[in-house]
Amino acid sequence: MPPPADIVKVAIEWPGANAQLIEMDQKRPLTSIIREVCDSWSLSGSEQFALRYADGPQLYITEQNRCEIKNGTILRLAISPGRAARQLLERIQSHGIDARLEALKELAKLSADPTFAAEFINMEGIGTLARLVESGTQFGEMLAFTLTAFLELMDHGIVSWDLISLSFIKQIASYVNQPMVDVSILQRSLAILESMVLNSHSLYHRVAQEITVGQLIGHLQVSNQEIQTYAIALINALFLKAPEDRRQEVYANPLEQHLTEMASTLAQKHLRSIILNHVIRGNRPIKAEMAHQLYVLQVLTFNLLEERMMTKMDPNDQTQRDVIFELRRIAFDGENEPTGTEKRKALYAKDYKMLGFTNHLNPAMDFTQTPPGMLALDNMLYLAKVHQDTYIRIVLENSSREDKHECPFGRCAIDLTRILCEILQVGELPNEGCNDYHPMFFTHDRAWEEFFCICIQLLNKTWKEMRATPEDFNKVMQVVREQITRALAMKPSSLDQLKNKLRGLNYSEILRLRQSERMSQDDFHSPPIIELRERIQPEILELIKQQRLNRLCEGSCFRKVGNRRRQEKFWFCRLSLNHKVLHYGDLDESPQGEVPFEMLSDKILVSDMKSVVTGKDCPHMKEKSALKQNKEVLELAFSVLYDPDETLNFVAPNKYEYCIWTDALCALLGREMSSDLTRSDLDTLISMEMKLRLLDLENITIPEAPPPIPKEPSSYNFTYNYS
Repeated sequence: MPPPADIVKVAIEWPGANAQLIEMDQKRPLTSIIREVCDSWSLSGSEQFALRYADGPQLYITEQNRCEIKNGTILRLAISPGRAARQLLERIQSHGIDARLEALKELAKLSADPTFAAEFINMEGIGTLARLVESGTQFGEMLAFTLTAFLELMDHGIVSWDLISLSFIKQIASYVNQPMVDVSILQRSLAILESMVLNSHSLYHRVAQEITVGQLIGHLQVSNQEIQTYAIALINALFLKAPEDRRQEVYANPLEQHLTEMASTLAQKHLRSIILNHVIRGNRPIKAEMAHQLYVLQVLTFNLLEERMMTKMDPNDQTQRDVIFELRRIAFDGENEPTGTEKRKALYAKDYKMLGFTNHLNPAMDFTQTPPGMLALDNMLYLAKVHQDTYIRIVLENSSREDKHECPFGRCAIDLTRILCEILQVGELPNEGCNDYHPMFFTHDRAWEEFFCICIQLLNKTWKEMRATPEDFNKVMQVVREQITRALAMKPSSLDQLKNKLRGLNYSEILRLRQSERMSQDDFHSPPIIELRERIQPEILELIKQQRLNRLCEGSCFRKVGNRRRQEKFWFCRLSLNHKVLHYGDLDESPQGEVPFEMLSDKILVSDMKSVVTGKDCPHMKEKSALKQNKEVLELAFSVLYDPDETLNFVAPNKYEYCIWTDALCALLGREMSSDLTRSDLDTLISMEMKLRLLDLENITIPEAPPPIPKEPSSYNFTYNYS
């Protein structure tokens, strides 16, 4: 007979004594259990002791988290968190260097525990650590452990970052600005500055005054990718928190300006080339966190376009109207200007029509819709001035046509700008956990404008290939959007590679791809085909189910939920080979291969699992409702609910892993696999099998008396690669 749900069997250790095997009653107070354990070892003062996990992070057991204890867990009797905090606080203020170093080392480890952290902070421990740093007398390992403990304690959110003194900020900044400093000290200093900026508006201004771009560039040129990641993360944090007016300012010397003036800095060739040559094109593969920081930098850079994208043109603003006059002048330079006002208006209207504007009399009205607003005009002017021959060729070759197949340059440029803003999500905040950066945008100082120039030429070419008329405008724009999206998905490493990818995605190729995809998803409607499809579907579903479960047996790595830090933020989960147990545990870094079951200290019996919930229904999404949860995180979140009223929370690294895991977990619970991936795979595999069977039928010579139709479908004799 299984033990009651409130009883867990655990082992409790104490140095120099045999472990105690007890049945812990979860309804009894912890103090009572600890007293009983102390009595069995003849230890007095049970109130000075507590229980901790013996493995993993070795967290303290409290009334709040004791429900997480599983059968077979090994615990350790230890001094209470309050007593430990008091002892460590005394030791780190002692005069003995060796004793202080050991105390700081232990403090750095214990500070990750929220129970210990609360006790240490209540004893003014953070102030003590801050004074040690401000004194400037700490070096090497001692300083590294001090900064680690400080950062861990602050990350619990118990103390406001606004309480940090200016002298502490200056001291931390000095470690970043020093040409030669220990790697561990530099990592923690950059992380502390990043946390200050992200968590305090007032500290943002102080940090921005202490750190310049020129001082951070050196950290991007090192061989240590961790240091590079921390440096770019600090740039991103300052960029993200910079006031709007400061982001847009332009200064003469970018390397001496502070990080509040990010627009001009990020546009400067020096910083961009450093990131391109030392990070993106370095000799080391880009790790997930670095890819995320590059993605964030890309998003924040493009978000500088948002102001222009959302600015309507003022038809009465002469300066803005002069830009349109300049577009006309460059396109039709050398033509005689009429002297009369009416004749000039008529000529201008004719020229604006040839330029492809919708409103020939007042083309300024074409730029009053947002998005894309004035950003479209900026793009057109860049094309006309920087790629003048291309601009003139596009305008003149279309304005000279009389067969109603002319491509309206102005209208196309405006709508193309809107499409590019949508594809690159201009104006949206970065998604947590997303790594979708494009190396080619780091290869040119004016990457956005050059991207537009490539795409407007693609649009003009596609228009001609489709022999489109103005009535086909929306169809052409749909094809162009598809061409650009498919090309970006190939991750071209340069703008020239983008051109080559787009060259291969001409209109004929898009039609071929569409036809191929349509054929793979065809839904035949004749009764015999429908009957065949229904007979095939169960075995295909079983094939998909087995693939999903096999993938769970291999396991996946997940990021710690809500962890912005780049240390100890991974955990791994995999299904046992007999499909009966879900094993999971923390990892120090993202694994490069399979993680053995022995390294995963926690487990859940599949028989204890009750349900799987996703998105906003997940407990870890509800808990963080006060924070601004972006759409992507919600779409990747799922939780396993299991007895007794406990949850295991996930945020998948991408949509594919999300579909695989939610499908497999549903299959384990005997429920329908309903993800988009399953539906797509089901349609694809059924179509493939049906085509194979229909091809076999075409090659059969039908006898006069056909044999009866077999009751069982043919065996599945091919495998499908999901990777």
